[in-house]
Amino acid sequence: MDKLIRADGQPHFGIFPAAPGLINYRDFDFRSPMGRRLGALAKWRRFHQFQYFGLISDELIGGCALANLSLVGIGFVYLYHPASGRMVERQFKLPLGLGMRFSQSPDDGVCELRQGRNLLRLENSALAGEKRLLVELDDGTRIDACFSDRQPAFQPMCICTPAAVNGWVYAQKVAGVTCRGEVQSALGHFDLGRIGAFAHHDWSAGYMRPETNWNWACLSGLAAGQRVGLNLSCGVNETSFTENCFWLDGQLFKVDTVRFTFDRDRPLDSWTIRSHDEQVELRFVGAGLHQERLNLGFIASNFRQVFGRFNGTLRPPGRPALSIDGIWGFVEDQYVKW
Repeated sequence: MDKLIRADGQPHFGIFPAAPGLINYRDFDFRSPMGRRLGALAKWRRFHQFQYFGLISDELIGGCALANLSLVGIGFVYLYHPASGRMVERQFKLPLGLGMRFSQSPDDGVCELRQGRNLLRLENSALAGEKRLLVELDDGTRIDACFSDRQPAFQPMCICTPAAVNGWVYAQKVAGVTCRGEVQSALGHFDLGRIGAFAHHDWSAGYMRPETNWNWACLSGLAAGQRVGLNLSCGVNETSFTENCFWLDGQLFKVDTVRFTFDRDRPLDSWTIRSHDEQVELRFVGAGLHQERLNLGFIASNFRQVFGRFNGTLRPPGRPALSIDGIWGFVEDQYVKW
């Protein structure tokens, strides 16, 4: 598929075997809830886009995200050292996204934030089949990490769903892929290949619900000699289709709707995550978290991303059940108004 938006101004909906070449949102026939055709200003104001790159290993956990919310651009990066419990993190907010740029091609192009001597850059290369994270901060922190999305038999989750009465969301998820590169920070120097790091990646864009909240879970690691990745959500991207899935050695297994049970006031305590089809039964306990709150009236966010360990069982159809024992990953609880 060359473009997500068809000639009639409507998006292709469904789960796709590969990413569209272009998220051509300006060609969308955007209407008000009462059917009035909306112009370029409304298209710009309501279109939101974000990209996330996560690092997972027993020795180092990390995350970096960029978000273009039209009226504000947001970026964050953090690193957590499980052995010491130490963490470094930075946050950036840029009015009107000044100092940011975003490609609308999920598998090609650059999304980046620059502020002073700080750079957060997510680069996707269709030619090389790689996704790369480059972070350079004014305190000397440097992250240069990449993975190949052409790892043997790997199938990304590419999905587009309707959102509210007049929107849509395209999301592309990857987890359970090995990662290489280096990290230098106050926590030390890490060779990501040597420490057996895994990566996960999220590229999402569209006309999302103006006010919403969601939970999300992701893990990457090894179980019974297999590369395991997991992507689950509740509250977003589940109108007609869901993004819920897990991967075993790159093979995608689709999962039904899921339920997150947790205490919102105690996010480091135990979370239980179960799927309706019983393929997923997991327990998560947090070790630390990155959190942000923003309330400007017209735009608001209450965001908590918790990193910790998963235990439980995955039951792929036609295969033996797989035990998940202490694999590192993330859960998320987010409210947003945009």
